[in-house]
Amino acid sequence: MQTEQAIPRTSPTSDSTDRAARRAVTVFPVLVLAAGAAGLATPDTFAGWKTSVPYLLGVVMFCMGLTMTAVDFQGVLKRPWAVGLGLVAHYVIMPGLGWLIAHALNLSPQLAAGVILVGCAPSGTASNVVTYLARGDVALSVSVATVSTVLAPLVTPPLTLLLAGEYLPVDAGSMVTDILKTVLLPVLAGLAVRFFAGKYIDRLLGALPWLSAVAIAFIVVIVVSGSAAAIKSAAAMVLLAVVLHNGLGLLLGYGAGKAARLGKPASRAMAFEVGMQNSGLAASLATAHFSPLAALPAAIFSVWHNVSGALVAAWMSYRARKSEAAEAAGAA
Repeated sequence: MQTEQAIPRTSPTSDSTDRAARRAVTVFPVLVLAAGAAGLATPDTFAGWKTSVPYLLGVVMFCMGLTMTAVDFQGVLKRPWAVGLGLVAHYVIMPGLGWLIAHALNLSPQLAAGVILVGCAPSGTASNVVTYLARGDVALSVSVATVSTVLAPLVTPPLTLLLAGEYLPVDAGSMVTDILKTVLLPVLAGLAVRFFAGKYIDRLLGALPWLSAVAIAFIVVIVVSGSAAAIKSAAAMVLLAVVLHNGLGLLLGYGAGKAARLGKPASRAMAFEVGMQNSGLAASLATAHFSPLAALPAAIFSVWHNVSGALVAAWMSYRARKSEAAEAAGAA
């Protein structure tokens, strides 16, 4: 789900790290699927766990902060135009798509609000390594994901109010407070710990993605168990909404990069920064402010965008290698 901190934020630099990244991209959706199945099979087991969702998200965001360095922010200063374009594309395309899809599919108010909330969330950090696997611009990907997360308290609540307010009451002020507590403060705390105890944290970086993955899995099991009774009738429609939302986001994100003439690697990064969302945050906010049913789109999005991201990355990587081989043959 985002909050997909199931894989490292930094660019892999060795074969072993590359293998770890690919393994995480493969294992994470399986883990989330297993969690969803458990919530569906024994919903009563997790009935009283709803209040733990914000704390679990806080763990994920704290781990994100631990993996961040000054380089992530320096990238913003070096390429403000590209990062700004990524932010505008992310916070325009995905919220707009969420609203359009909710209307086009005539979703119920709870599900419509949930789909829109997913669109209004910041970038999912799994996008960083998926960008790497796609031979994209990882530095741009990390910069956009970092800034979109920092800006989430200022952007996500008003966007949700604007687009989802017609379906359900939205307390934007309370939502700002929740994002500050569950996203920004844990990220800043992680940054502080990394700054003062970096040499110790470096030894733990390999374990952080899996700690985050477990926390996200628990969020999914709680969300699914809370709406287990409604899933059988709504799951097919929500899956369709999620596939359309994610797929069009990837396509339009790539198109935005191409239209701005950022180059192929940067356009690949734009695709994933637009199409992959912090669905953990969306699930937490939907559970707290709407209902467990409204959090269902975020739970399904968490699984699907990791699967689709890995597949699209593999296809982009294949095309990039083929193009490079052709250029090398022509030069020879």
